[in-house]
Amino acid sequence: MKNFPMFLRMDGRRVVICGGGIEAARKLRLILKTEADITIAARDLDPEMEGIVASGRAHHQPVATPCTFIGAGLVFIATGDEAEENRIAGMARAAGAVVNVVDRPDMCDAVTPSIVDRDPVVVAIGTEGAAPVLGRRIKTEVETMLSPRLGGFAALAGRLRDSVAARVKPADRRSFWEWAFSGPAYQAHVDGREHAAAEMLKSAISAGSAPKAKGHIALVGAGPGARDLLTLRAVQRLQQADVVYYDRLVDPEVLELARRDCDRVFVGKEVGAHSWPQDKIDRIIVASAQQGLRVVRLKSGDPSVFGRATEELQAARAAGIEVEIVPGITAASAAAASISAPLTVRGETDTLILSTGTTRPDDEAPDHRTLARPGTTMAFYMAVERAARVQADLLAAGTPADCPVDIVAHASTAREQHVETTLANLADAVTCNDIHSPAILFVRYPKHLAPTRALPVSA
Repeated sequence: MKNFPMFLRMDGRRVVICGGGIEAARKLRLILKTEADITIAARDLDPEMEGIVASGRAHHQPVATPCTFIGAGLVFIATGDEAEENRIAGMARAAGAVVNVVDRPDMCDAVTPSIVDRDPVVVAIGTEGAAPVLGRRIKTEVETMLSPRLGGFAALAGRLRDSVAARVKPADRRSFWEWAFSGPAYQAHVDGREHAAAEMLKSAISAGSAPKAKGHIALVGAGPGARDLLTLRAVQRLQQADVVYYDRLVDPEVLELARRDCDRVFVGKEVGAHSWPQDKIDRIIVASAQQGLRVVRLKSGDPSVFGRATEELQAARAAGIEVEIVPGITAASAAAASISAPLTVRGETDTLILSTGTTRPDDEAPDHRTLARPGTTMAFYMAVERAARVQADLLAAGTPADCPVDIVAHASTAREQHVETTLANLADAVTCNDIHSPAILFVRYPKHLAPTRALPVSA
């Protein structure tokens, strides 16, 4: 590598910024995060820089001279005048300073990386000037991985280091800190319960060791398929998990967000196979949590929408296991967004109904006739194989045959299919276009469409 990455101590170090425009202001914002002594050398300053000088946080001088750089450790140059930049760089180097000339990598002794700031935790990303756009993209991904509260917890841990050294045996300190940064104290801090997190740490320090690990179950929504549609909390739970039990529809790229040493167990049902009945899934996730493991039950979409969350919640609570639901983007929202069709339209469809075409084997089939009301968008999950029944029920309830229908399969993925049709042609459209699950059927019954006959009061 051409550039050696290093973190410089900045408290008391002199930094000179030459230039008073936008690029210089960007460098100033960066250095303001440090404790450096800042001097700005430019005749004219933009309003932001003027305000910083007025506050006393930075010094100002109109022209850079050799004296400007005496004792300076780092110099940023952004004047926009190549000849002037060459002259200033020569003076700065003569004074022994490290020089960065903005947008001129050939003139730089050092380059500024993309930074993820969770002070005192700082992540620096560099591409040696070859691909700065890639560096910013990596920065975005790291930003989503690290909780905004991480720095606060790291600072708390730093304040407690001496106490840990005094009370926790040397042989136990590594396991103590592993518990601290991956256990309930860290999770409490991430969730905004800073006082509770501090009390957990102090209690463990007083006891001289980390408490025995307690199991936890998170029912996590993986969203409709695309990895970048996961919530930040879902990503965090995956990275904290000891074991992930995942469904058939979870994209492999989503699983890659889990820790490398995390166990991954497939518990989905392939079409026509029943090797993982629900009660077996309930038992295995509870058993894992009872071993003190952090368990993620990863479900496509949102766990609370036709996701069998109730059974797993009940099993966890019956065993005394802490359990939470991490919501995901449900298929109806993702499919509507993918085809740029809002789920509700003011004045036309002001009611949204989520329904299903599939129930448990012993339950009665859903009666869709009760859903047919003007001003309603109906989203049918797991209904592709029963499209003919959905169609017949809605038509029997007086839903106009020309109601618009959108069929979206594999929403948000490379395999996405979208078919537009009407209620009268719904079943034929599914067959002719060879559409299979996972798919959403949208039937929109706008207010302006009159029913074909009187609507029944009840089914």
